[in-house]
Amino acid sequence: MKLLMESLSYLSPDGVALVEKAYQYASWAHSFDVRASGAPYITHLIAATTNLAELKVDAQTLAATLLHDVLEDTLVVEKELTEEFGPEIVFLVKGVTKLNKYQFDDTITEQAENWKKMLLAVVKDPRVILIKIADRLHNMRTLESLSRQKQEKIANETLTLYAPFAHRLGIYKWRNELEDLSFAILYPSQYNEIKAKLDARVESNSALLTELEEQIKSKIPQTEIPYRILSRPKNLYGIYKKMERQQKPFEQIEDILGLRIITDTVEHCYMILGIINANFKLVENSFTDYINVPKSNLYQSLHLTIITSNNAIIETQIRTEDMHHRAEYGIAAHWRYKIQSSGGKVKGGSNEDNLDWLKQFLEGQKDVKDSQEFINMLKTECVFTQIFVFTPLKKVIKLPLGATALDFAYAIHSDIGDSFVGAKVNGKMANINTKLKTGDIVEVFTRKNVHPTKHWLEYTVSYQARSHIRKYLRMKGGDF
Repeated sequence: MKLLMESLSYLSPDGVALVEKAYQYASWAHSFDVRASGAPYITHLIAATTNLAELKVDAQTLAATLLHDVLEDTLVVEKELTEEFGPEIVFLVKGVTKLNKYQFDDTITEQAENWKKMLLAVVKDPRVILIKIADRLHNMRTLESLSRQKQEKIANETLTLYAPFAHRLGIYKWRNELEDLSFAILYPSQYNEIKAKLDARVESNSALLTELEEQIKSKIPQTEIPYRILSRPKNLYGIYKKMERQQKPFEQIEDILGLRIITDTVEHCYMILGIINANFKLVENSFTDYINVPKSNLYQSLHLTIITSNNAIIETQIRTEDMHHRAEYGIAAHWRYKIQSSGGKVKGGSNEDNLDWLKQFLEGQKDVKDSQEFINMLKTECVFTQIFVFTPLKKVIKLPLGATALDFAYAIHSDIGDSFVGAKVNGKMANINTKLKTGDIVEVFTRKNVHPTKHWLEYTVSYQARSHIRKYLRMKGGDF
């Protein structure tokens, strides 16, 4: 509790008092509860709340985190909790409270229904998912007391749902840790091998980064452009996935090092980019401008890959301080800004929370009866590595990695998707299942008497396309 209280200095006295009250209430409610390790259960609640205090969220969120298992695991009922803490905090607590597992026939249905329930709460108030991920983060740090089977089950859900969801919300700091903790449990030999090899290169990697930093400092006058430089290796799971994608051993993975140049304004970002372009060799086609075209989770940076004088490959990002904070904490940083700009008054989710994708996803999944299909589509939507594709008029269309010409058609409009007959990609005729890549220019062809068939589901990965195809097929009497 001492660590948590030390992290509350940003709160008002009333905010601190609310968190203290929630702590006392949770301590009483869970007074006989212990974790699998034998530690008092309250230690988990304090740790999860401390995770969120590091993001400087509001007092209501911290209080709800301390109380988030009260309705599920103790004798406290909703009416009592509401009388003590009010409807706002109770809404957050209920949002992360699981449904009764005894009402489900199988674990997949239970998992799907619990995620549906939680996500419906998230679209009303994004703080629900922050509490859930903070809770999962501490659980992942303390799995050692559970059986191997339980560890693998929790780690698998974390790697396939929680970490991607943190990514989708732009909370990269938590995503990286969730991935590496899961990776260590699910693939211990690969984890240990990559970690050992990365550790063995610490000195040489440090020397490469230091050398590049000095070269950059010699080219960019800090008196004219204020900036600071951060360096880091990629997370272990990120390196592992790159090895898989490129089908290369660790020794042949080049860009495992990253450099961040953080400045004060967008104008200075582009000035730094110009100086680097003029003075350093870059990997061909490595530049991406996420400032002009941000990712859907609000992430912004300029990306490029520098080749050093020693032929080392170093991935480089240029961003402002605000962009850096959003890149670390994603929607949590945005939520904090909302609280500050509204004078401390917080309302539920809105368009500016950038959760339109989740609202649309849930709308598209309303009629999906297959629990496994729901979970699979949620995983696909959370991973959402974006590609940027263009219409002939140069309008940017954002699509998930692996998207096809048919996905593109549905992204333009459902009517265009439903009457799709073909497309040209970069001026050449393409098939319905042609996979697109960033920079492609796509022209779609339609015909009035063409309609979706069940086989179209095999050619799409986006929830928009799949939900519209299913909707059409159900209208025609199919059960999809």
